[in-house]
Amino acid sequence: MSTTDEGLEAGVRAPGVIRTHKRGIWLLKNPATNKGLAFTADERDRLGLHGLLPPTTQSMAQQVALELEHVRAKSANLEKYIGLAGLLHRNEVLFYRVLVENLPELMPIVYTPTVGEACQRYSHIVRDMRGLWLTPDDVDHIPDRLRTYPYQDVRLIVVTDNERILGLGDQGAGGMGIPVGKLSLYVAGAGIHPSKVLPISLDVGTNNQALLDDPLYIGHRARRLDGAAYDRFIEKFVDGVSAVFPHAVVQWEDFHKRNAFRILDKYARRLPSFNDDIQGTAAVAVATMLAALRITKQPVGEQRVVFMGAGEACTGIAQLLALAMAEDGASADAIRASRFVFDSRGLLREGADIDDPHKRALAVPRDVLARYSLDGPDAPTPEEVIHRVKPTILVGATATPGTFRRAMIEEMARHVERPIVMPLSNPTSRAECSAEDAIAWSDGRALVAAGSPFADVVHDGVRHVIGQANNVFVFPGIGMGTILSGMRQVDDTVFLVAARTLAECVSEARLAQGALVPDVSELRAVSARVAAAVLRHASARGVGRHVTDDEAERAVAAASWYPDYAPIEPV
Repeated sequence: MSTTDEGLEAGVRAPGVIRTHKRGIWLLKNPATNKGLAFTADERDRLGLHGLLPPTTQSMAQQVALELEHVRAKSANLEKYIGLAGLLHRNEVLFYRVLVENLPELMPIVYTPTVGEACQRYSHIVRDMRGLWLTPDDVDHIPDRLRTYPYQDVRLIVVTDNERILGLGDQGAGGMGIPVGKLSLYVAGAGIHPSKVLPISLDVGTNNQALLDDPLYIGHRARRLDGAAYDRFIEKFVDGVSAVFPHAVVQWEDFHKRNAFRILDKYARRLPSFNDDIQGTAAVAVATMLAALRITKQPVGEQRVVFMGAGEACTGIAQLLALAMAEDGASADAIRASRFVFDSRGLLREGADIDDPHKRALAVPRDVLARYSLDGPDAPTPEEVIHRVKPTILVGATATPGTFRRAMIEEMARHVERPIVMPLSNPTSRAECSAEDAIAWSDGRALVAAGSPFADVVHDGVRHVIGQANNVFVFPGIGMGTILSGMRQVDDTVFLVAARTLAECVSEARLAQGALVPDVSELRAVSARVAAAVLRHASARGVGRHVTDDEAERAVAAASWYPDYAPIEPV
């Protein structure tokens, strides 16, 4: 099927005209139709708005300038977050126009790191509800609940059970801030129309006692579902989505690792879905490594990596990196000897007690331990592993500041000319080390990418630009490409395509500054390239609609929405 077929882009395309029976105050109170003072005199005549607005009309540019004035007048980032959330609930198009035109300034407000604080204080700051909230009381009525959403051609869902919000843990109902924030970046980054996306909170309770004790807590006031009751709830949710939104792609977000892996394994073939914490993080991390290797001029198949953390992020990165190494021609033995993963109990190694199934595949084999003289009776420390293995890359996803110790990075720098150091935890307060420390401890030679935003670092008169290895550089494009392709399974090959594409998007000028990801201002262009690459990949594998290379770019461009007011016609 060619991209000229109407169905390919229709799933995400914005309406050209809004036709409605509604008039007057209803149009001003609906964020999807409200234009504020941008309603023209003619529209005010036809839509019954005269007298409900001051006589002045404003252009979109004037409205954007005014909203930026409001945001910048606030000193605290949380207050800016609240202000922008209010704008989203008043005037959806204007919110997205402000965001798209000011992404470098506003992305840290609408998403990490500020969204973490917003989730922690959600019950006390939320003004208007967005998305859908499903509780155990809804388990036998989920299709009906899904049908209450005002838009019924949903193509992308971000859903969380709120248990592992960023590095902050169980935030109960406050976790809804994450799907809302993620979807705002799908819209701003890839141009998926707001009417096609849906944030969902599976509010199955919370084990956060402080929330349960808070008289103003807005969530389901009970301990978390677990075991068979939890599994039944997820099963009913998947059945409901399949029935009500059969064309939707589902992003599983911020589930605890004990549930995240098995949910992904169980449902990835039943509905097109992926886990951003596992696969999205893997894609942006591997992209960062590939970009760094453009500087060091080394093949990915020859890298050696120490991972601090064995949760969703590091597991996903290790798996995707193995796929990249295999594609690069690395032998199975080389891949087995390339990854050294630490959890809270020490190095994962063959023969040690490892409870979590996903960790067992990451255990270092006995022969590899012997090869590096790490097969003694006592578990080696990270410093010992770094000394013997001489890793080229250090990755952290522990949510524990101080995990990257000075001795670790200094030891890396003794053996590697340009060590690649990646403290990926967010928010910033949970990073494994600061960018400044990584640069200083490596005598200015480390190539650093962090999960949270860090200021540029000046060391010995040289400025190092610290790129933020944020999943936002991959998930909007993957979502758009998956929707347009009609793929029914989003497997790891899709994420490797996204990783390779993102690495190619880093300009030579950025690499010269030490930055390993593009600037946030390039997000829409990057997302379009990723989406087109995913679309071509699905076509080439025969798992999506057939497109030529040129058609892929045109399809993405045709489907991408740029925030602007649509004409409103009375019916």
